[in-house]
Amino acid sequence: MNNVLGVINLINEPQFLKDLTRHRCYASVPFGGRYRLIDFTLSNFVRNGITKVGIFSKEKYRSLMDHVGSGREWDLDRHNGGLYILPPDESGEPIEGDLDSFHSHLEFFKRSQEQTVVLSPGHHVCKIDLDDVYKFHQQHEADITVVYKRYDGENVRKPVYHKCLVDDDDSIADINLFAFPAQGDAICLETYFINKDVLIDLVERCVENEENDFLKDVVKANLPRLKVKAYRFDGYLPFIHSIDTFYAGNLSFLEPEIHHKFYFGTGDIYTKVKHEAPAKYGKHADVSRSLIANGCEISGHVENSILFRGVKVKEGAVVKNSIIMQKGMIEEGVHLENVIADKQVTITSGKMIAGSARPRIIRKSTKL
Repeated sequence: MNNVLGVINLINEPQFLKDLTRHRCYASVPFGGRYRLIDFTLSNFVRNGITKVGIFSKEKYRSLMDHVGSGREWDLDRHNGGLYILPPDESGEPIEGDLDSFHSHLEFFKRSQEQTVVLSPGHHVCKIDLDDVYKFHQQHEADITVVYKRYDGENVRKPVYHKCLVDDDDSIADINLFAFPAQGDAICLETYFINKDVLIDLVERCVENEENDFLKDVVKANLPRLKVKAYRFDGYLPFIHSIDTFYAGNLSFLEPEIHHKFYFGTGDIYTKVKHEAPAKYGKHADVSRSLIANGCEISGHVENSILFRGVKVKEGAVVKNSIIMQKGMIEEGVHLENVIADKQVTITSGKMIAGSARPRIIRKSTKL
């Protein structure tokens, strides 16, 4: 796939995670014990041979820049190709939509030698064979190929997904924007293969007409005119559209089948390397069904939980059904249950904190 340019589109990021995206963009949210959400998209790109990637960012991307750096962990720190962070232009004008942002950086597309572009959001947790999608795109001589997945998630309270209506010949007949999905509906994953010349032409024409949304104004509006095909993805992908589903998606990695699929199956998930000592377990440590990252020090009880790098659980503390992000400090006698603690949270001795049916969020750097 050395003829494919990778684009991670962060312009239309959903605002599902509220407190967890207060200081960072959605793609930069920690996930699965040691990753950021964007790691999955970046890894899918480079694992399939894409060597030039542009990240179109909108706001709160400092954390993201710190995480991806020069792209070394993804082998994207290279002279030919490499990783490009494409922020909003310096005019100070608000971004009207992703097409507006693409238009601001149109030279990025024009100067790229690749003839096909794959666009993807930065928050999908999945391992997808993009080479297979590319072959599908070529075999069907499509102008645009849309990747979709049959909905198998929880009930949705807000119309946050786009439903594809797919013909028997794998063509997109229509797209219902912002719909309530039912089980089995074809959900657009906002991942597209598009021929570069088609993309440049449509970006220029749409922006000239003050049309600024890729899905609505490029894909949906041109269904009668362009050859738009649909590629079905059947792999594991948790549909995350709320704190509840984010929590469930994380804890699903405790399931052996899913854990092995991501960590031991074909293809690695790459992330920023931090050299820390292996997790240290004290004399009274009691850990079951949990993911414990390196640098952790465990002296208490940890059950059905995910602990990111450098978390300390002191003696007599209990952490149950919880997600504790980097550098968390859980002091003696604390009881945590159904909690998501953001980075650098300290829970002082003897505190008891429990979510109800919904996990309780503890904001970054909070001390309770």
